[in-house]
Amino acid sequence: MKAPVTRPVSRLGHGRRTALGRTAAALAAAGALTAAVVLTRDALSAHPSPRPGRGTPAPGASATSAAPAPGAPGIGDPLMPLAGNGGYTVRRYTLDFDWRAPRTPFEAAAAISATATQALSRFDLDFAGNTLHRVTVDGAPVTAERHGDELVVTPAQPIPRGGAFTVRVAYTADPTQGRHRDDVIQDYGWVPTPDGTVVCAQPDGARMIFPANDHPSLRAPVTFHITTPPGLSAVANGRLVGTARRPGGRTRWTYDSEQPIAAQLVQLAIGRFTFVDSEGPRGLPVRDVVPEGLVADTEEYRSLTPDHLAWLERRLGPYPFPRYGVLVGDTDLPVALETQSLSVLPRDDLLGDRVDAERNLVHELTHHWTGDSVALRRWSDLWLSEGHARFYERLYSAEHGGVSLESAMRAAYEQHDQWRHDEGAPAEPTAATLFKVMRYEGSALVLFALREKVGEETFARIERAWVSAYRGRAAGTRDFVALASRIAGEDLNTFLTPWLYGAHTPPMPGHPDWEVDPVDD
Repeated sequence: MKAPVTRPVSRLGHGRRTALGRTAAALAAAGALTAAVVLTRDALSAHPSPRPGRGTPAPGASATSAAPAPGAPGIGDPLMPLAGNGGYTVRRYTLDFDWRAPRTPFEAAAAISATATQALSRFDLDFAGNTLHRVTVDGAPVTAERHGDELVVTPAQPIPRGGAFTVRVAYTADPTQGRHRDDVIQDYGWVPTPDGTVVCAQPDGARMIFPANDHPSLRAPVTFHITTPPGLSAVANGRLVGTARRPGGRTRWTYDSEQPIAAQLVQLAIGRFTFVDSEGPRGLPVRDVVPEGLVADTEEYRSLTPDHLAWLERRLGPYPFPRYGVLVGDTDLPVALETQSLSVLPRDDLLGDRVDAERNLVHELTHHWTGDSVALRRWSDLWLSEGHARFYERLYSAEHGGVSLESAMRAAYEQHDQWRHDEGAPAEPTAATLFKVMRYEGSALVLFALREKVGEETFARIERAWVSAYRGRAAGTRDFVALASRIAGEDLNTFLTPWLYGAHTPPMPGHPDWEVDPVDD
């Protein structure tokens, strides 16, 4: 997610004081979740006593004698405790959307193929709003109840541990459904356009689009089937598998995400689009998706993507996905978003100043290494995703006509204590301050401090090792500190802990003249 451009001379308004009493070690220990983690029952469940359920053992799996129990309604992320679900892992989502018109409800269905990681009497899906019609497990009707954002599914018979099962949910989707945050994200979920929609699901908006296991550490491949009226096109993450004609001149578009994807990074868009194909390094397919009236006006900056890919590959190694592209959002989006393999950028980002446009383009592209490929282990690790994207955005801009990196970082240093006071230290946000400027400019400053501490050459090796070692995996703050220490040949915990968790900004290595502004209460 791209934050609004922060100029070196800017000062931000004041916010609520956040508690910084937790230690780095406690936070890191609590965050030992990965995309492949076995999810178990936890104390967060507040649902009624379980009913019997059913399921089919996966090949090679055997049921255990453990009594069936409810899967947890969340995986226990301290910032969003009910995000994700326990008791199973998703193998694939298959989504069907029968689109009709902007702001008009339409029929939808989701098939979630999963494997039980415990004997399940019931389990949850993250699913908010929308009109629910029916739910089945392996074709049999089940009991399904809504508890806030949780859809509680009780199968007719227990599902054994290791059992493979498929949940099908039929519903009427509401493309006017959205939510609001008081940070850079603002309005998210379904985002209407003049002739269709784009999707901005970060951080927890995917559950308004489809029933999901909605946490950034949990990923699965997605197949999309999107049916559109005559004259409209559909696009989603990954590869276009094919199109098929339907009665009434309608078209069914099928896309495959190709790689596992976090629910918050799902993209599906509908509109009068032009598809613009080009190539990146080594023949990488690049396909931009542009509203018909914006093709010519956005071409100058969109055409820079191959250069941006080459620039980032020199620093971070090969691009980690089979394809890339930019989806131009014909809407007043407040920010861009790194939806996997197809970043969405508001039209205004591509119609103004080149320096600002390239900052936005490089920012979202960088996320494909850090945030998309290397996923967040927990929400408090967001500094790793947004801090890296802002750091390379700033570094690229400094080399291409923008403000120097040192000037930008010195301005951030001056304001860092104020941001700590208002928004929490970089690795210690609250749910309300998650997408504030500390996670962007303030977290890029941590990476700059690390580079000043270990030197540019060692820092470059740390960065390449980070995106290589954790490619396709979830990782967190403790992982980054451990890897950086190993590459640098010294224990960096003592250096990085106050930067990431302290109430006050540490001295900047190599810049004894830099001073932090006093905090204004």
